[in-house]
Amino acid sequence: MSSAPDPSKGSLKGRLLVLGIASLLVFAVYAGHLFNLQIVENLIWEGKARDVARRSEVLPAQRGLIWDRNGDKPLALNIDSFAIQIIPAEISPSNPQELAEKLAPVLKMKSQSILDALPTNWRNSWNPVEIKNGVDYGTVVALAEASEDYPGLVWSSKPYRWYNSIGSISHLLGYVGNITAEELQLLYNEGYENTASLGKSGVERAYDGILRGTDGQSYRTVDVKGKELSDGGVIPPKNGLDIVLTIDRRIQTLAEKALGPRKGAMVVLKPATGEILAMVSYPSYDPNRFAEPGPGNFGALSLNTDFPFLNRAIQSGYAPASTFKLIMTAAILGENAIDPDIEVNCTGSMTLGNREFKCWKRSGHGLVDLEEALENSCNIYFGTVGVEELGIDVIAKYARAFGLGSPTGVALEGEVGGIVPGKTWKEEVYHSPWTGGDTLNASVGQGFLTVTPLQMANVLAGIANNGKIYRPRILKEVRDSVSGDLVERTEPELLRSIEYLEEEDYDYLQNAMRGVITEGTGEYVIYTDSVEIAGKTGTGEVGSEDRWHDWFVAYGPWKAENPEDQVVVVSIAEASENYDYWSPKATDLVFEGIFGGKTYEEVVAEWRSRRVWWSWDTIDLPYPGHPFQRPAPENEDEEE
Repeated sequence: MSSAPDPSKGSLKGRLLVLGIASLLVFAVYAGHLFNLQIVENLIWEGKARDVARRSEVLPAQRGLIWDRNGDKPLALNIDSFAIQIIPAEISPSNPQELAEKLAPVLKMKSQSILDALPTNWRNSWNPVEIKNGVDYGTVVALAEASEDYPGLVWSSKPYRWYNSIGSISHLLGYVGNITAEELQLLYNEGYENTASLGKSGVERAYDGILRGTDGQSYRTVDVKGKELSDGGVIPPKNGLDIVLTIDRRIQTLAEKALGPRKGAMVVLKPATGEILAMVSYPSYDPNRFAEPGPGNFGALSLNTDFPFLNRAIQSGYAPASTFKLIMTAAILGENAIDPDIEVNCTGSMTLGNREFKCWKRSGHGLVDLEEALENSCNIYFGTVGVEELGIDVIAKYARAFGLGSPTGVALEGEVGGIVPGKTWKEEVYHSPWTGGDTLNASVGQGFLTVTPLQMANVLAGIANNGKIYRPRILKEVRDSVSGDLVERTEPELLRSIEYLEEEDYDYLQNAMRGVITEGTGEYVIYTDSVEIAGKTGTGEVGSEDRWHDWFVAYGPWKAENPEDQVVVVSIAEASENYDYWSPKATDLVFEGIFGGKTYEEVVAEWRSRRVWWSWDTIDLPYPGHPFQRPAPENEDEEE
């Protein structure tokens, strides 16, 4: 008979098993914790220690160059220089005030300017703060030789921007400046650092993403005192791309000199492609005043009442005056509002309601049809047809069809759209109803209507192209800055196609514009024999009896076998001086220079010998080389 199992032995084995498992678990926990402390966290803290001891510096990318369409001379380039920076947290054991007082005389700047650049919590800030750029090599050497006196001071290569061609092209090129705190907030995620430079206006701003490139980084490992222990490697910068503009430097200079020292603007454009060959605005400014070392003169220029920063070609709205009669003619033809051969009797004035409206020719033009009215710029004809046959809604429809009332979309910041007024517009803006007098004013390009010179260049392009208008553009190509290889070439972009006119309507309009030159208001001021042009004069009222805004818009050749050969020129001289019919003269000079292959000086010398326009025996010329001065007219009817 077998004995029964001892229950105490089974219980003991179970307890031993549980104890063993618990011991293993405790051992495993301690072993895991020990592994974490000695291996995992050691690696983590070593990495953090390396990060704390590792410093990085930005290696600025070279900004791409800007060329004109000929590609033989850069308009904007880079001058070698250095940027001085401070790593605020490395200033100790010194203090900011002491460092600033030592550094200020070396950098030729005020100590307070250095202090103002530092962040409030400077003790904990390891981000380099740029305090001055454009520093020469000799100054950097002097700082390096006494580096122990300047804790936290570092420097890096940072070329500054220099512009070869200044004057009127400054509005187009723009300028480069240091990034502001506000800009950094917006652009930080796009790779901009607090030491970055970026385009502030013009082409520099519009194509900053192409020109700026990508900054590199230089890494180094330092000890607790900031002494370099090892080189941590370099990520090289990627330089920006070069851009080639549509601007022709020779034509830009020609137009600038032709306009002269007159507030106003000129635009030269290829209607077949939308390429802008020249864009002049006066007065202008020198962008190198901001690029050179030092604070520049931005503040003084900003307060200048002549507004040199204003690009009048795209940022000023002017009454188009009689140049708007081109739109009126298109509306009359497109709407079949009146038979072009029907004559209207211009007696020099007309009455509408209780108001009398006058023609520029006080004695009147007599009986004129549409073509004669455009050639001689008859206010009475266009005022009568505008009020009695068209109305403001139709006038506005054709103005907008040619692109007035909205920006052209050129890649420059700040372009205004101008105003194409109407009934609803006046009620919303002035809280008053539209009147017949408002329609009459609009019919002759006055009243509330405003346009920019670039918009008028588009109007001329639409007429020359039989209704097709291409977006004005200033970028021709993008090229590699090292190899010069083509990266991108822009192509013409059709902006709008005017559907209201037939081909014969454009023929009529073009012929009438040619008549303006051969027997109309432009007959005695257009003398170029290098090209046949078609155009329109305009004098915009500004409330003064002795001065007006002076317009001239034209294209040539008038008839061209190859549309690529045609050029539009638009000029406006503001009413800052006595009216001297200068815009037609300036335009004449530009056409002769372009198609005659001459410089401004060569055209002036030739026309001086031919005694073109009026007497050359003048004194008190506005600027050296100015060849023309208007004599007093024999009577008020000599000019539009």
